[in-house]
Amino acid sequence: MEPIDPIELTRRLIRFDTVNPPGREAECAHYLAGILAAAGLEVRLHEFAPGRTSLVATLAGSGDEPPLAMTGHLDTVPFGAEPWSRAPLAAEIHGDKLYGRGASDMKSGVAALVACAAGIGGAGVRPARGLALILTAGEETGCDGAKHLAEIAGLPGRASGLLVAEPTSNYPAIGHRGALWMRGKASGVTAHGSMPERGVNAVYKAARAIAKLEDFGFNQRRDELLGGPSLNVGTVSGGMNVNSVPDRAEFSIDVRTIERGGHAGILAQLTSYLGPEIELTPFVDLEPVKARADDPFVQAVFSVMTDVLSEPICPRTLPFFTDASVLGTAMSAPAVILGPGETAMAHKTDEYCHVSRIPEAVAAYTRIVRLWCGC
Repeated sequence: MEPIDPIELTRRLIRFDTVNPPGREAECAHYLAGILAAAGLEVRLHEFAPGRTSLVATLAGSGDEPPLAMTGHLDTVPFGAEPWSRAPLAAEIHGDKLYGRGASDMKSGVAALVACAAGIGGAGVRPARGLALILTAGEETGCDGAKHLAEIAGLPGRASGLLVAEPTSNYPAIGHRGALWMRGKASGVTAHGSMPERGVNAVYKAARAIAKLEDFGFNQRRDELLGGPSLNVGTVSGGMNVNSVPDRAEFSIDVRTIERGGHAGILAQLTSYLGPEIELTPFVDLEPVKARADDPFVQAVFSVMTDVLSEPICPRTLPFFTDASVLGTAMSAPAVILGPGETAMAHKTDEYCHVSRIPEAVAAYTRIVRLWCGC
């Protein structure tokens, strides 16, 4: 099998419109399934909603050790309101920069994973430890595809390690903060806008709550790697027209967390803090992730990347969540996040990835697989 050009594959993947919502990852997943099947991997496609397709490709090992899992997501965030200087789906290269939505987050990472897995599979050598490549739909809105795979037993059971190709400029990270997203709802009584005394204004209730949240303190000790928790109010809506007292108002809260198992306590704390005027409903609940720096898989990755990057690797973590929240737990695997994209370019207008980092990632992944899986 001819080696895959990971740069051209990245460009091809960017040209699939997988903006989420609505996602439409199916065409991209089927395209990659064909590449991986041709390389000798066993491929299964899993759809959690029409057009929302995840992919699991496996290469069996010769031994009894759990496989190495590698993962990336196929969906991207919307383009945003700000004009792009390069068409977001054109995948143009200028100098060492490849532009496009998903260039960093994370179609370059997906392309590098696929090139690595296809290269290992196409070589015809059976590794001692197996390999599982998991490409998910719906990560950007709360790891929907990963959750679906965990619920339907679409995963390969336990894994000995999990490599996540999210953007890190090819510098490994061993964890990230969790996410607890909530909707806050205030209710009121509608009335004519000229007679506000006859109603109860839900927007005022929401506004009071939002103002309080600016001063909310978690009363938690900072983690040496994950840092501290954070809270952000992301959206606000309410009312039906200018000349009516609004009887409903809603806002969304994005809490990033550092303690596993602590989300129920945070919800209770916020509910008490805001009082009976506000009803809170979680809609994304993802635990933080932090592998031990001395874990054998982590040390294997660090060893490879020390050589690849020509610098010693120090334990780091990331502020954003990844599918490791779901997959790492489901497969009882330590996770390392390592990808060719630029962390700072994720979700930005004129998103780009450095072209040179893509083949570097393929080489790094291949060395990690050969070292850890024994092939």
